[in-house]
Amino acid sequence: MKLWGGRFTKPTNQLVDEYTSSISFDQQMWRQDIVGSLAHVAMLGKCGILPMEEVRQIIAGLKKVKDKIERGQAEFLVAHEDVHMNIEKMLIEEIGPVGGKLHTGRSRNDQVATDMHLYLREKLMEIIQLAMYLQEALLEKAGQHLDTVMPGYTHLQRAQPVLFGYHLMAYVSMLQRDIERMTETWKRVNVLPLGAGALAGTTFPIDRAFVAELLQFDGIYQNSMDAVSDRDFIVEFLADSAILMAHLSRLCEELVIWSSQEFSFIELDDEFCTGSSIMPQKKNPDVAELVRGKTGRVYGNLFGLLTVLKGLPLAYNKDMQEDKEGMFDTVATLHGALALLTPMISTMQVKADRMRQAVTQDFSNATDLADYLVRKNMPFRQAHEVVGKAVLYCIENNKYLLDMSLAEFQSFSGVIGEDVYEALAVETVVNARNVLGATARGQVEEQIKVFRKHLEQTHDWVEKNSQKVMIESLIDVGSPA
Repeated sequence: MKLWGGRFTKPTNQLVDEYTSSISFDQQMWRQDIVGSLAHVAMLGKCGILPMEEVRQIIAGLKKVKDKIERGQAEFLVAHEDVHMNIEKMLIEEIGPVGGKLHTGRSRNDQVATDMHLYLREKLMEIIQLAMYLQEALLEKAGQHLDTVMPGYTHLQRAQPVLFGYHLMAYVSMLQRDIERMTETWKRVNVLPLGAGALAGTTFPIDRAFVAELLQFDGIYQNSMDAVSDRDFIVEFLADSAILMAHLSRLCEELVIWSSQEFSFIELDDEFCTGSSIMPQKKNPDVAELVRGKTGRVYGNLFGLLTVLKGLPLAYNKDMQEDKEGMFDTVATLHGALALLTPMISTMQVKADRMRQAVTQDFSNATDLADYLVRKNMPFRQAHEVVGKAVLYCIENNKYLLDMSLAEFQSFSGVIGEDVYEALAVETVVNARNVLGATARGQVEEQIKVFRKHLEQTHDWVEKNSQKVMIESLIDVGSPA
């Protein structure tokens, strides 16, 4: 008999059990479910809704269930539908009918919502920390390459020389926005729905603030109907994750390109590459490619949940069971990508000589020649045309700008002097861009300082909030004094 089966005259069809069951995936929230139940029953005792003797029995039983699950001695059954009913069944088997009193004053609707809030705030903290580790690895690598010059690109065509450290700092900046988005999302995640009941609250005189305090939630849903039907916090997490994966995918695309023989700007460590089953010479950047590929599934998880929610009337609907698998999958995908990319970046070999060679064999200093002419009082549009003609001349004569003699330069403009060679030198070109946010060495050093400060602030935020997400430290929340 189902725990809710009193008004039914037939058992559920086995196909219905299999189709509607969520235990195959939501059992990973068993710790959260037990912690939420411990806080709930402690509140029932505090408010005099259950006698303290029964509260103690239920708490002891829940902790036995926890121990059995940890030892692998508990079996989650499809017949019991989900993690909540499975744990309640285990509790009743452990301590008898008094275990059935645990559900007093709550519904599975607010129970599952609470579990997901507890789960996601823990995983959100982990992902923020992993993003910080990647940010730290990029900052460290950028600091090592303040004198390594590489081509900067637009349209994947060489544009202007930049420092390799500067290029990496762009990804540090992206990750900073990702981290800030996720710390903002935390505010919506760390809100308690428990006590909302099925949709309209409960007739029992519960104390929701006490439960929020025990579980270290920063707020409580003010409307019970919203509490059980809200999945905005998951949508927001999935949106944050989709943007983060877009950034990781862009980084991985560059790692793939840079490690190709055509570019040969970097070499990834053997630990993070694979070989070919037929071509012995191959060293494939499979990890970077797979991060790039898995970005699509994170996008899909976001669009999937938005589609589930778009036409649902209030309050809870069974459709909302579809909120979990995409969330679990996104957490796992992000966790794996961030955990792998950090050591990949740290161990990446940078071929500075090859990068510099690339910069000296292109026309990425052409803008600087135009700027040089502007400083000689030539209008920029005229300077642009003059340099364009000079570049065409070089292409036709198989040379680069710095290969031209002074006479050749002056054939395009008489204002060009000997100082043109210094103006077009690689280091000059890079360090001439000495405004806030630019690629000059001093500016990149300043960027590193700024983002290290951001990193310190995020560390402080994590330290302040990390205790709230430590499930093991919350196991004793229900222990009565």
